[in-house]
Amino acid sequence: MISVLLPFRNAVATLAEAMTSVLDDLDARDELIAIDDGSSDESRAVARAVAERDPRVVIVDSGGSAAQAAGIAGALNRGIAEARGELLGRMDADDVSLSGRFAAQRALLDADPTLGAVGVQVEAFPAPAAGMQRYFAWQNALVTKSDHARSIFVEAPLCHPTALIRRAALEHVGGFREVAWPQDYDLWLRLDAAGLGIAKVPRVLFRWRVHASSVTWTNPKNAASRFLEARAWFLAQRLRALGVGTRFAVWGAGQTGKRLARALEAHDLRPVAFVDVDPKKIGRPARDAVVVDAAEGVTRARQGEWLLVVAVGEAGAREVVRQRLLDAGVHESTAFICAA
Repeated sequence: MISVLLPFRNAVATLAEAMTSVLDDLDARDELIAIDDGSSDESRAVARAVAERDPRVVIVDSGGSAAQAAGIAGALNRGIAEARGELLGRMDADDVSLSGRFAAQRALLDADPTLGAVGVQVEAFPAPAAGMQRYFAWQNALVTKSDHARSIFVEAPLCHPTALIRRAALEHVGGFREVAWPQDYDLWLRLDAAGLGIAKVPRVLFRWRVHASSVTWTNPKNAASRFLEARAWFLAQRLRALGVGTRFAVWGAGQTGKRLARALEAHDLRPVAFVDVDPKKIGRPARDAVVVDAAEGVTRARQGEWLLVVAVGEAGAREVVRQRLLDAGVHESTAFICAA
C-alpha cells in the first residue's frame, strides 16, 4: 500500500490540481495524507472538497499555526503517524504528478530490495532559469543506484516531492528531521550512509513548479553554504569510515576545492595536497598544503597512498577527471570520490 504525504500551507491556487494528480494515479487501496501546516487561506476548504469526492484522502493537522508552521519535517512526521502504507510517497502542494508514476516506482522498488527510495525524472515549469535547467538535466541523468551513489556528495540527486520511500528504510535512518541544512538532502545522505540505495525511474513523470516564493529560494536552510555544510559533515564520516585519516588530497585548487577543504577542516580533516592541471598552480601553497600535478595525483591514488576528493567547478570538468581516474585503474568510492 502507498501512502502519499502532501503537506500544504496557503496553497489555495494549486492544491486541488496537486491532490487530483496524485489521486488519479493511485490504486483504490492507496491513500493521500494531506497535512495542513497552519494555513490561513482557504487551502483547508479546498482539501476538504477533494476529500468529500474521494474517500482515499485523509486530512490531518501538523500542529503548526498561521503564525508558526511546524515545518516540512514536522508536517511529514505528523502525516506518517496517520499513514497506513509500507511505501511512503511524497508530493508538494504546487506540483503535478503524472500518470504512471507510482506504478513505475513501486515496480522499481519491488525489483531491488536494496533500494530505500526511488524518484522519477522531472520537468520544471514554467521555463526555469538556465542554472535550474542545468541542475535538472544533471539530476535527470542520474538513473541507476550507482549513478546516485557516486553523485551524493555533489548535490541532492533526487527531487524530494518525486520520492517513493520504504517506510522501513525511513525508520531505519531516523525519519524526517529538522537540521541546519536542507532536510531532503539530509535524508538522501543518511540513506546513502546506511547503505540504502537511491534510484530513479528513467521517465519524466513529474512536473515541478518553479516560482519565486518557493521555499527552494526563500528558506535560508537551502543556501549554498548550508548544502556545503551537509556535504562536508557526511563526507567527513565517509573519509573516516574508509580509514584514510589525513591521507586524502583534493583534486581542484580552485574555489570549489578550497571551499570544500575549508568545510572539512571544521571536522579536523585536512588534505595532504591539492591536485590541479593548471601549470601556474603547481608547487604553490594552498591552505597549508601544496599543489601537485595531475600525474602525481593519479599515481598516488593508484598506489593507495591517497584518496582523492574530486572538487572542480568548471562545467564538464568533473566527468573529465572522473574518466581519467577510471581509465588509470583508480577505483571510485574507495580511491576517489566526486564532490562539490
